[in-house]
Formats: sequence, C-alpha cells, structure tokens
Amino acid sequence: MERQLILQNLMRERQTAMQIAWTREFLKYFGTFFGLAAVVLTTGAVKRKNPAVLLPILPLSFVFAYQYDMGYGTLLQRVKGEAENILSTESTLLELPKGPLTFEDLEKIRISQSKFFMEK
Repeated sequence: MERQLILQNLMRERQTAMQIAWTREFLKYFGTFFGLAAVVLTTGAVKRKNPAVLLPILPLSFVFAYQYDMGYGTLLQRVKGEAENILSTESTLLELPKGPLTFEDLEKIRISQSKFFMEK
C-alpha cells in the first residue's frame, strides 16, 4: 500500500511538472504573439488616430497575465492553499451525490451490466 501511495505521488508530481512546463512553453509563443499584437495595434491606433483599435490588448493582457502567473508566479501555491482551505472548512462540498460508492453498489451495477450484455 505504501509503494502504491509513493507511486501515485510521484505520478502526480510528474503531471504537475509537465503542466507547468507546458504552460511555460505556451507562454513563450503567446508572449511573442502578444508583443507583436501590441506593437501592430498601437501602430494602427496611432496611424488611424483611433484608440478603440487598442481594445483587443485588454483581453489578451489578461490571458498573458494568467499564463505568466501559472508558469512563473504563485498561482499554483494560491490554488493549493484554497484547496486546503476547502478540505478543512468546506468538506461538505466534496461529498458525492447519493453518498460514497459501496461494494454493494458496484456489484449491482456489474450484475445489471452483465445481464444487459447477455440479453443482446
């Protein structure tokens, strides 16, 4: 059992590391896109003398800030803290509908599915 817990924890750590690495890689491409878009939109706004051309920068900046926070900031620590808070103070939100699955529930499902496949 202890080996299984260690293995599950190692897999979780690797998945989290992959998610952070993917976010950092995505941030490189999105950062380049955001920088080019900001330059082009600013140039267009100055040439047309229309500041409304800059409006797409606002949602793009939110996406960029989120990705940066995920890859290099403290987003994961804040999410972890909130998850720990939910586990300790709001555990009723984690309850499954109709309660936890029991062995009897699984057996009923297995038997009903086996009858379904035998009838066909």
